[in-house]
Amino acid sequence: MSGGGERPVLEQVPETALWTLWHRALEARRPDTVLPDPKAVELVDRIDFPFAERFGTSATQGQLQALRAACFDREVADFLAREPRGTVVCLGDGLETQYWRVDNGRAQWLSVDLPESAALREELLPPGPRQRYLAADATEPGWAEEVDRTREVLISAQGLLMYLPPARVKALIAACAEWFPGGSLVLDAVPRWFSRLTLEGRMRSHGYQAPPMPWAMDAGERDKLRTASPAVTSVRDVRPTGGRGLLGALLPLALTLPPVATCRPSVTALTFAERSAQPEPEPEPEPAS
Repeated sequence: MSGGGERPVLEQVPETALWTLWHRALEARRPDTVLPDPKAVELVDRIDFPFAERFGTSATQGQLQALRAACFDREVADFLAREPRGTVVCLGDGLETQYWRVDNGRAQWLSVDLPESAALREELLPPGPRQRYLAADATEPGWAEEVDRTREVLISAQGLLMYLPPARVKALIAACAEWFPGGSLVLDAVPRWFSRLTLEGRMRSHGYQAPPMPWAMDAGERDKLRTASPAVTSVRDVRPTGGRGLLGALLPLALTLPPVATCRPSVTALTFAERSAQPEPEPEPEPAS
């Protein structure tokens, strides 16, 4: 299936925006969908791209992608219930349509992505009055200056961190904790076995080759995220719920029984200490005389 409009030409990591969009739309077309997403369906119908030939039509893959997105939706919706005028910062947003699924009519949204992806998003998903798109590297500090610090902030990094070197992931988490005291960060991770397959070039489906994913974290390792910064005050597993059919029946077991429970893809929510509660940095040692 392909639309009759814009035909993007993307390579490597940016093409994952089309991959995830397609699978969300596949799931959303079902009458028993786990993630209603009419904006994704509309977008797929508008884009002239051989989605089915390139990415396949796996109903299981579609449901898995939708369940992952629903984890992020739930965290954002809970945040906006507490902070109706808060700011949601989406790092590496691609063609994610979360805004149209959970926006409350009052929040501010900032999408940060590399120039090629940001330009495509601007063209295909023109921003509304409370949305801003910023072409920037999410691992560089410049984007943080665009965030209104008078509002509470939730940062979402969906489908981003696995493409970064581990040192940059740790640095980004630490920077977010420093830049947004009292804020929160929701991220996802692939397990180590999956990362190894991508690094070896062995994750291929139909015409799509998954890009290398150098950062990985088994679900059982999530507490290690505390080591990124002393200002990380809590680490919480965000588990998928509401699956359909056999997948839905097996999901509760997969989340609790080892080894699957500890070596599965994961979504994790971090919270950061308020500025007054953040530990003071260690003083520099006096130079030897």
